[in-house]
Amino acid sequence: MDKRMVQFIRALRAAGVRISLAESQDAMFGVQAVGAGNRDAFRSTLRATLVKEARDQGTFDYFFPLFFGNNQPPMNNIPDNMSPEDQQKLQDALQSLMGNMDALKDLLRQMLEGRAFSKEQLDQMGDQAGMQQGSEMYQRQWFERRMNRQAGMNQLQELIEQLLQELEAMGMSDEALEDLRQQLQENAQGLSEQISQYAGATLAERMGEKEPDPKPDLLDVPFSQLNQNEVDAIRDEIRRLAARLRSRASLRQRRANAGEMDPRKMMRRNMRYGGVPIEMKFHTHHVKPRLVLICDISTSMRYCAEFLLTLVYELQDVVAKTDSFIFISDIVDISMTFNEKQPQEAVQQVLYENPPGYYSTDLGNGLKTFQRDHMSKVGSKTTVIMLGDGRNNYNDPQIGIAHDMERHARRVLWFCPEPPSQWGTGDSDMHRYAQVSSGVYKVSNLRELANAVDSILTDG
Repeated sequence: MDKRMVQFIRALRAAGVRISLAESQDAMFGVQAVGAGNRDAFRSTLRATLVKEARDQGTFDYFFPLFFGNNQPPMNNIPDNMSPEDQQKLQDALQSLMGNMDALKDLLRQMLEGRAFSKEQLDQMGDQAGMQQGSEMYQRQWFERRMNRQAGMNQLQELIEQLLQELEAMGMSDEALEDLRQQLQENAQGLSEQISQYAGATLAERMGEKEPDPKPDLLDVPFSQLNQNEVDAIRDEIRRLAARLRSRASLRQRRANAGEMDPRKMMRRNMRYGGVPIEMKFHTHHVKPRLVLICDISTSMRYCAEFLLTLVYELQDVVAKTDSFIFISDIVDISMTFNEKQPQEAVQQVLYENPPGYYSTDLGNGLKTFQRDHMSKVGSKTTVIMLGDGRNNYNDPQIGIAHDMERHARRVLWFCPEPPSQWGTGDSDMHRYAQVSSGVYKVSNLRELANAVDSILTDG
């Protein structure tokens, strides 16, 4: 049992469930205390000690029966439930069908008698299906289909229909035929479920036996490759990341106010002391930035936009003011949403109310709307952050408006997930936007995004 539990825990880890060594020990101690005789108590003990987060509950429920199921489906011995007359008709029908289907004879008789597949049968089908090459759970359905073909389950359904037709011709009653059909289907379903259980359990054991692959730091996983578990983990991490950036920004501000001498102010201040530097004067050049965010929330950019908006609004105490806009085919002002709700809640509402759909990205049209309705928000102290890949679906990019924005603002910075080698390819206008911008940051993962935000806070 201990070995089985170790394999189960390792499989959960391989599937993305975070389980520490201490929690593994707690599971072992808990099972020793409650025993394995009561399945419900055994299951509850493992779940309570190994699952910390609600999102991992489904993974636990998926793997538990693969390691601790009995692998024996409920099946009926069908002839035992039939009258002697119907039993004889069944034997006669089987005799008439078996002439051209010898390969399925044993399987049909096994199903009629309610006998599950033996381990030797399952191992043979698994070897023929190539199970020895499997190692990941996403392969389960593929192996199930191959094993069902090896077992002849598809042809078996055809044989069942022929058997029922033959019995009907022999005069078996409609009620008996329907009862037989139901029992045959239940037994066939039981055999299919046994194959599914075998394929899943074999893959789960392989996952538990192999050494786990080293996982990349979550900060370095490209946004385009994030799975749902990683997205949820980043959402949990974003506040801690913001706290670190906030501390660094506050520390830089204190240093700027007390660490860098201003010789000219100090000499002027100390003229009354005959030039003796009694009173110190320091540079106070650090100013909280005023931000305007314009974020592309099309399908390819949604995670990046979500994380940028959440991060910036978690840092509002080190930012003078933030006005935020999103666009797919046109600009939408979302600043009010963030004034009324907490950052993560506000972001989720914005994304829910502005889903990707039939419309395509058109930043040029969004810039026209921004120039008409919102250009007054851009001033000489404003840092404009444009988040997007610069792809406009061959629409007019409105470079003139982007240049006009750059002249009005303190600076216009692009946050782009694509490297310069992809600028100008296909429908990309990024190479043209870069020419009328103060700079471009590559933000393909959370580390690059955090570094870009940190650098803006550095010099205000």
